[in-house]
Amino acid sequence: MPIPKLASRPTQQQLRTYATARSLFAPTTLSRAIHRLGFVQADPIRAPARAQDLTLRHRVKDYRAGDLEKHYAKLPIEEDFFINYGFLPRATQQLMHPRSARIEWPQTRWAQAQAVLDFIRIQGVVHPREVDAAFDHGKSKNWFGGSSNASTQLLDGMHYRGLLRVARREGGTRLYAVRETPVEPAAPACDPAAVLDCLVDVAVAKYAPLPKRSLSELISHLALGAPQWRQQRSATLARTLQRLPQAEVDGITWYWPEGENPASRRWVTPEGVHLLAPFDPVVWDRRRFELFWGWAYRFEAYTPAPKRVRGYYALPLLWRDQVIGWCNLAMQAGRLVPGLGYVAGQAPRERDFKLALDEELQRVALFLSLR
Repeated sequence: MPIPKLASRPTQQQLRTYATARSLFAPTTLSRAIHRLGFVQADPIRAPARAQDLTLRHRVKDYRAGDLEKHYAKLPIEEDFFINYGFLPRATQQLMHPRSARIEWPQTRWAQAQAVLDFIRIQGVVHPREVDAAFDHGKSKNWFGGSSNASTQLLDGMHYRGLLRVARREGGTRLYAVRETPVEPAAPACDPAAVLDCLVDVAVAKYAPLPKRSLSELISHLALGAPQWRQQRSATLARTLQRLPQAEVDGITWYWPEGENPASRRWVTPEGVHLLAPFDPVVWDRRRFELFWGWAYRFEAYTPAPKRVRGYYALPLLWRDQVIGWCNLAMQAGRLVPGLGYVAGQAPRERDFKLALDEELQRVALFLSLR
């Protein structure tokens, strides 16, 4: 398959503008934003809002914290694993099922799952505590060494294997329903290579442009969402490297979706200040982050406090197409208190920056429904 050609080779500056402009598109509806992003990574930490809400507020008109949870049941989307855990269009989610988990359950575990499945089918939608009360599975060790209800772990495993779906959330807790098998599987479902290419295209469309090494790692992450095809990752990478547009810039080969050109004049540097979630597509690839902005950003929520460099939940601060610092947002007496830090040691002296930062903080306050 011939590699697509470009009319001109993009510069590093053009790649950076392309990355920010294509991701920070004009705000639209919640459904359209999720479909355009292809996938929204979720995180349970709320500081002061969850990552999925912080990501969507830039891309959904008049978005408020909690809107995704509030409207989820009415949208054609699902919670599930992809390259990590989050929200994605139902059509994409169906491509990864039926999913074969890497850990095989013994017959006793399957018997428990079948009993719970029958219970949920009768109840319709259940809270994990209802399952725990009905079956009393006891406690078990979780993945980070602590103890949690065995019923919760069983529900997680059933969800991952496609037996259940998340019907909605209450206070951040997932409520489950039986996942009914679609009447007709998606068109490429009979061809694993075609399915994997579709999934790669979803991931690339969200995180482009990608350095070659990052693209390879991204394809490896697909083993989380489609473990049944993990042995085909090398072949998938080989096809992807052949079929996607690419160019070598400053010794690094970059890739992006078909039909786009990073050197095009259509990509215009975003205006203003954007406080980005730690998992926002603009900053998600830490390797690309360092190539574009010359410093290392790390998510430090799970780092011991004495070892943190920038804070518990530092949000990268994007000024136009430059990430120049970070911000930790705190709440005091119902007011938003920003803790700002800058790579250069101080804020830009431009008056436009001060005005843009104030406007962004006002948008955050509105997003959090603060006065």
